[in-house]
Amino acid sequence: MRQFPLEMLHVAPGRVVEWRLRSAVAEACGPDDESGRRASFNQEKHFTVAEESRAADDPVASWIAVTFEVAGRLDEPALAQALLAFVQRHEVLRCAFLRLAGELACEPFDPAELALDAATVGNFETSAALRGFLVERFTRSIDTLSWPLFVMGAVLREDSATVYLAFDHIVCDGMSMPIVVHEVLTAYEALCRGEDTVLPAAAPSYLDFADEQRRRYLSIDARDERLDYWKEFIARGGEFFPRFPLDLGVEPDRMYPIVNEASTLLDAAETEVFEKTCLAVGGKPFMGVLASVAVCLREAGGPGVYRGFMPVSERGREGWGDSVGWFVNTMPIEFDASPGRDFAQIMAGVRAGFSEMIGHIDVPFVRAWELLAPEEFAARSWPYPVNFFSYIDMRRCRGAERHDEWRPSTHVWSARANGACSWFQRDADGLHMNSLYVDTAAARRTMGDLQEALRRTVQDIARSGGFRRPVALTAPRRPERTPLDVAVRYGR
Repeated sequence: MRQFPLEMLHVAPGRVVEWRLRSAVAEACGPDDESGRRASFNQEKHFTVAEESRAADDPVASWIAVTFEVAGRLDEPALAQALLAFVQRHEVLRCAFLRLAGELACEPFDPAELALDAATVGNFETSAALRGFLVERFTRSIDTLSWPLFVMGAVLREDSATVYLAFDHIVCDGMSMPIVVHEVLTAYEALCRGEDTVLPAAAPSYLDFADEQRRRYLSIDARDERLDYWKEFIARGGEFFPRFPLDLGVEPDRMYPIVNEASTLLDAAETEVFEKTCLAVGGKPFMGVLASVAVCLREAGGPGVYRGFMPVSERGREGWGDSVGWFVNTMPIEFDASPGRDFAQIMAGVRAGFSEMIGHIDVPFVRAWELLAPEEFAARSWPYPVNFFSYIDMRRCRGAERHDEWRPSTHVWSARANGACSWFQRDADGLHMNSLYVDTAAARRTMGDLQEALRRTVQDIARSGGFRRPVALTAPRRPERTPLDVAVRYGR
């Protein structure tokens, strides 16, 4: 299972059917607005940005989608029942979000009140036309301010079907997508056999996670010692957000259309060797990829010390492994990747930096942002291109043993951006990279060179055990900030 643009998906033509969620309660009066539970910090910031963008007639559009295959002629009633059971199982999927006295509340509808209505969308004769429809459908249908916050459908053929679900980020994250695939297909297959669905015990609700998060961190202020890690990171770099160190050709306070591209860096055999090389120096594969990114950025003119953001899953801390929701905290990480340091030395720095980061993961990113960079928190986007690294090993997800059969894939999209984000995934086929970045000539050149340099670097590690040859990129480094610039920015 890997992540790549929906436009790259090979999906055979067929008849498209969708199942649309409805609730008699929603149609009558909406959820009970007297007992709304507070949204998480991630959700509240996301919803606020959507509100402000709508008010400024500058709407923000984005979605996360998953597709997977069903062999044989599709049993439409069975799939509808499996989809409904999935929505009923996860409280966050049946929530409406609304403002109550300035606070964002999320109140779930009673699962017994929910139903799905089937609707035939039409027949598509070519794969290109079908992909175009899906892109447009997801883009037009996913709206943070409107319920429901996802769409569900399937492309039906005589001997197979492709199922798709697309979500607003407010109800899920990337690690939710394997859960979607596993639960829907497990339920569907059981129903086709005439058996009861066998799933893990009821998944804990993301709403409980959000409630606990708020009770812990809503009352803290900027003096709280739990923010010391963030403060030290800011003091060393001079800014809350670590800048992407290469030129992307962006202007301040401007958003751009995006480029969404993906490629394979290592095949399955090379990735196995890469892992062994990382383990031999006391690291893990994701550390080896991050070390490689740091070296490539440095060789392109970036700094010797890597500084960036890294999303970290919060699922494992309280047993949220089977829950759908936005279980992501974003944390800063820093380590030395200076010239002259070999692979083992840089990996030791990554390992130490990661251990330090994990030791301070408790404070939610959005709360730290609000308290330590309040001026930037008021904006609708990150202030400039930010250095961002994400890695997921999809082989560890529930149901991964059947991914060859189900052929699931994840797709992310955003209308505009002012920087670059890269996600790395490992699956049974190897190591893959998906990047979203601004559509400028400089960014296309920079990101194209970076991707190729990174491919050569991880291949060198797999083949020779280290950084065998210099990595040459043509992209210029962004202009350095002087000490005076930093002092003025922070009033020092």
